[in-house]
Amino acid sequence: MTGEPFFPCAAVLQFAVSPGEVEKNLERVQQGLASLDVSPGSLVLLPELWATGLAPDNLAALTGQTPGLLDELAALARAHDCLLGGSLPEMATDQDKPFNTFFLVSGNGVLGRYQKQHLFSFWREDEHFRPGSNPEPIRTAHGDIATLVCYDLRFPELARKQIAAGTQLLVVSAQWPLTRIDQWRILLQARAVENQTYVVAANSCGEMDGTIFGGHSMIIAPDGRIQAEAGEHEQAIAATLAPEAVVTLRQKFCPVGEHPWLTDDATKIRTLDEARELIRARRSLGSRIAFTNGCFDILHAGHVSYLETARRTADMLVVGVNSDRSVRAIKGPERPVNSEQERMRVLAALGCVDLVVLFDEETPLQLITTLLPDVLVKGADWPEDQIVGAPEVKAAGGRVARIRFAHDCSTTRIIDRIRQDLG
Repeated sequence: MTGEPFFPCAAVLQFAVSPGEVEKNLERVQQGLASLDVSPGSLVLLPELWATGLAPDNLAALTGQTPGLLDELAALARAHDCLLGGSLPEMATDQDKPFNTFFLVSGNGVLGRYQKQHLFSFWREDEHFRPGSNPEPIRTAHGDIATLVCYDLRFPELARKQIAAGTQLLVVSAQWPLTRIDQWRILLQARAVENQTYVVAANSCGEMDGTIFGGHSMIIAPDGRIQAEAGEHEQAIAATLAPEAVVTLRQKFCPVGEHPWLTDDATKIRTLDEARELIRARRSLGSRIAFTNGCFDILHAGHVSYLETARRTADMLVVGVNSDRSVRAIKGPERPVNSEQERMRVLAALGCVDLVVLFDEETPLQLITTLLPDVLVKGADWPEDQIVGAPEVKAAGGRVARIRFAHDCSTTRIIDRIRQDLG
């Protein structure tokens, strides 16, 4: 491992981001790079939304400047023989909101990207941006990079997933406020120690719309030692990186590599009363609850894709499952093929499913009115005015999400095909 490529040095340009003033912010980057004295092939990190700030009133126009800014970064990376990383707004195809995307740029252009996963609703980021999904390390000739953007730092599983892919470097691009700067420092050191990885974190400083950003950009060794730390004002910091430091620690013990299966998914199967209490506890934490239902007689790719999409609408997904009696009432005496206990157990094994609850009625209305989910999910083939429970959920302040099926699958067709094959 010690012979693998690695960044010789990491640096951070910490500065006050001026919202909407792209040219002014770009000039700060140009000046900062000119002041740095780092080895060829080094990584230079910039704050979150380094060129635009949040600037919600002008976000669409600013997002349109991102391609040009990436060209500017590539030119700067060529001129200074380095890699540059920081987040910018990125519009996705056929979407009305941009992603907050971390771009890693070399002299040849964009090497990779990471879309911010968790939007900070306290600052109403979720009103202006879309969350990303499927975080993966960015691959480079210098080694792989795990990435977080600001609020993502509070979710350790995001870093762990990327580090477990073999990464030895975690970068964080942020606009973190001074009022919570102690937490910033603690969380950064925790991510380094728990993952035995280098952490390079760029924060902004200065004041924006009444918020004072905290600075204290940091470069942290895999044992948690702070190698370099900025103050609360504009400053550039740098430190050398040694891959053998990661190797030495991980040869002693390596928690990143330990992945025992500690969960009994059958515990997701609950009675209505149990589900109500679990949901009450989750709601006390501010979690949003999604609900969908079905027979799920033979689980297929269409079901799985649908349930994954349903889970993305909220923080917790409850699946109501028709009992054997209610399936027979709906689909006839030859159904279900699998018993209610078998169907629930298979659903419980899906990572996107949080709770499974059986109901005996032909519709889940009693289940829905008891749990009152924040999001009632149904297939897009159902008109909203025909969805059971929709009026009750909406009256309680929730919403209905109608999801298109990504796969043309049908349990009935599968059963018919099996029967034909059996002759």
